[in-house]
Amino acid sequence: MKSRPVQPTGTTAKKHAAQGAVAEAEAALVEHYPRLVRLAYLALPASTARHRRVLVAHRIVQRALRAGAVAGNGTEAYELLRREVLRGALAHGTGGRVREALAGAALPYVLGLRLHPRAGGSDELALDRALAALPAPARAAYALLGFEGLDEPAARAVLDAAGAADPRGAVRTATGLGGDAALLAAGEFDPCTVQMRPTDLLRRRQRARAGTAVAAAGVAGALLLAFAGGGSPSPTGAAGPPAAASGAAARALDPAALVRVAPTAWTATGRLEFTVWPARGGRAGDTALLRRALAVWASPGPSVQVSATPGTPRTAPATPPQLLYAGDADKATVVLFYDGLRIIRYAEARGGNGSGGAALDFAQVPDADITTAAAVVLDRIDGNTRYLTAPWVAQAETRDLLDPARKAAPLALAADGTTGPVRMPGAGVPAGQCGTAWTAMQLHSSAKVAEQHAFLLTDLGDLSPVHLTFTPPPAATAAAAPAGPPAAPAEATGAAALASWAHSACRLGELRGEGVRAVDDWQFARSVLPEKAGEGLWTCDRADTWRGPGRATVQFVPPSALAGAPGTLAGQQSDGSACSRFGQHVMAGVMWQSPAGKWYLLAAGSSDVTSITASAGVTARGKGPTLAAPAARGARATLTATTRSGLTLHPLAGN
Repeated sequence: MKSRPVQPTGTTAKKHAAQGAVAEAEAALVEHYPRLVRLAYLALPASTARHRRVLVAHRIVQRALRAGAVAGNGTEAYELLRREVLRGALAHGTGGRVREALAGAALPYVLGLRLHPRAGGSDELALDRALAALPAPARAAYALLGFEGLDEPAARAVLDAAGAADPRGAVRTATGLGGDAALLAAGEFDPCTVQMRPTDLLRRRQRARAGTAVAAAGVAGALLLAFAGGGSPSPTGAAGPPAAASGAAARALDPAALVRVAPTAWTATGRLEFTVWPARGGRAGDTALLRRALAVWASPGPSVQVSATPGTPRTAPATPPQLLYAGDADKATVVLFYDGLRIIRYAEARGGNGSGGAALDFAQVPDADITTAAAVVLDRIDGNTRYLTAPWVAQAETRDLLDPARKAAPLALAADGTTGPVRMPGAGVPAGQCGTAWTAMQLHSSAKVAEQHAFLLTDLGDLSPVHLTFTPPPAATAAAAPAGPPAAPAEATGAAALASWAHSACRLGELRGEGVRAVDDWQFARSVLPEKAGEGLWTCDRADTWRGPGRATVQFVPPSALAGAPGTLAGQQSDGSACSRFGQHVMAGVMWQSPAGKWYLLAAGSSDVTSITASAGVTARGKGPTLAAPAARGARATLTATTRSGLTLHPLAGN
C-alpha cells in the first residue's frame, strides 16, 4: 500500500495559512522597516514637533503588523503593511481620532533627549515647508508618487484603501506641488537616522533658578505693559512670532539679500519671464517695509488675511526671493516678490506701518512666458484692478469682449510699468450674472522683442491675469483628404477671434479663483443648418490651470445669436484633456429649433471625424463631421462618432 501525506482539516489549514501570512508580513516589516517609517513620517502632520513625529512614525509602523489584518488576505505583504501605515498616519492627522490611532500602545520612551532627522540643504528645507502646507492625504499622495514611485491611479487606490476622504483631490493637489520628489529620499525625511540633543540639563538649571525666574517675570511683565501702553511699533508689523531661523533661512528674510535684477536684463535674454523683471516702485529701497513684508510672509500673524490659488504652497521663503515691486498704489502699500515658482503679494494700509493688519497672497506661476508673465495684479479697489506690467510691455489698451466691434481704448501706462485702473469683469453685477461688459486688457510688446505682438489678458480674481487665445476653424478639405491636427492657438486680437470670444466671455466667470493660466477658444467645426438657416459654429473653450488640470466647455453658436450672448452649452469636462493638444478629438450635439419652428438634432465633431450616428431617441447617421436630423421636441438621443483612425467619440458630459 502506498502511503500519502495526511491532508490537514479545514480548521488546521486556515490556521496554517494565517500563520504563514503573519510570518510573511513579519519578514516584509523587517525588510522594509526604514521605508515604511519614512512613509509614515512624511504623511504625519507637519505641525507635530519633530521629536514626537519621529516617535509616532515608528509606533505606527510597529502597530501595522496585526495578525487579524493579515490573516487570510491575498494582498502582497508589503502593500498591506503600507496601507496600514498610511491608515494610522492619516488617522493621527484627524485630531479627534488621534487617541484611536495610538490606542493601547504608548510611544517609544526617550528620556533626556530630543530626536530629529538630519538637517538637509535649502532644497530639502523648501520641500519640507511646501509639504507642511498640504493636508495629510496630499502629503501621503506626494510620498506615494515621489518616494514609492506609483502612478496616479495606483496612488489613488492606495489612499482609498487607507481611508482617505478624497483620494482624487489629494493626488491632484500633490501633483500640483511640483518640486524635486527625489529629495524625499534625503536624510531630512529619514526618521531612522536621527540626531540627538539633550533637554534635561537645561531644565535642571531652570528648576534651580525657579525663584529668581518668578521675580524676573514680574519685572518683565511690567516692562511689557509699559511697551504696550506707548512704545515703538514692531519692526515686523503684522507678522506672528518668528520661527527659529539660521543660515539660509535667516538670510532669506534679510532685505539686503533680496535679488534685484538690472533694468535692462530683459533686453539681453532668450526667454522673457519673471526672472528678468527689474525691481520697481517708489519704495523699493525702503528697508523697513521690505523687512515687514518678508517677516509677514515667513510668519503671518492673526491679523493677516492670507489667500492662495489652488495647489499653491503658502510656505516661507527658503532662499532670498526676487523683488519685483515696492510702492504705493491707491490706498495700499504693496510689495511683490517672486521665488522662482510663486508670486507673493504683501499689502498694508498706505501710510501705516503694517501693525493694523495686512494681506498676503500667493499664486504659482511655473514656466511663465512672454504673455503669462506680462502682468501681475498690483491692487484692487472699488471694482477696478491696477496692474504692474512686464518691462517688455510698451503699450496698454482695454477691450470689451462683449462688444467686438468697438475699438480698443487707451490705458495709461506709467514709466514704472503700473497701469491705470481697469474695470473688473462682473464688478457691481449680481453673482452668477455677466453684466453688459467684460473688460480685457490688450498689451503690446516692445519693438525690442523679436516676437512683437499684441495679446489679451483678463482678470479672473487671481494675482496673474489669464491669457486668452483663439484657434480658428479647420479649412475646408475634400472628403477623402486626410485631416490634419487643429491649428496652434493664436492671439485673440483679430476680428474672427473677437467675434467668437463675444459668445464665450460670459462663461469665464465660472473660472474665478481657480488659478487659470490661459483659456483657448477653439472653433472646431462649422455646420450648415437645415432650411437654409445659415451656418452654426461649434467652439470648445479649454481652460488650463497653472497646477496642471484643465476644463473644457463646448458651445453651439447659431447664426441668430446676438453679439455678446453666450452660445448653447453642449458639454463640459472638469478634469481631463479634452480640447487640449493631448485631446484633439471632440464631438457634441444639441437640439435646435429652426426659424420655422421645427426641431432638429444637430451634432458636429472635429475635423478628423468621418461619421456621426444617433440612436435611441433619434435614429440617424451623418457622413463626415456633422449631422442634422429632424427630431421631436425634447428628444434625447445617444450620439457616437468615428474618426479616421477608428477612434470612437462620445459627447462630453454635462450637456
